[in-house]
Amino acid sequence: MAPPRLRKRSVVLAGHGTSIALEPEFWSALEAMAAAEGVSLAALMARIDAGRADRPLASACRVAALAFARGR
Repeated sequence: MAPPRLRKRSVVLAGHGTSIALEPEFWSALEAMAAAEGVSLAALMARIDAGRADRPLASACRVAALAFARGR
């Protein structure tokens, strides 16, 4: 079984353009999380970015998506 392919998206965070590559399942979870919170995906990612400390952005997004999926 082949590993899931990463999907790359560009986003502006703190005034700087960056790109992030995540598996499609994580993008879906983040989109659902943003919808549940009534914010845009960009706003959600900005919040994740602001609270990630030293964790890489992709990892912080995966952890946020997992927490959302677990109902936290």
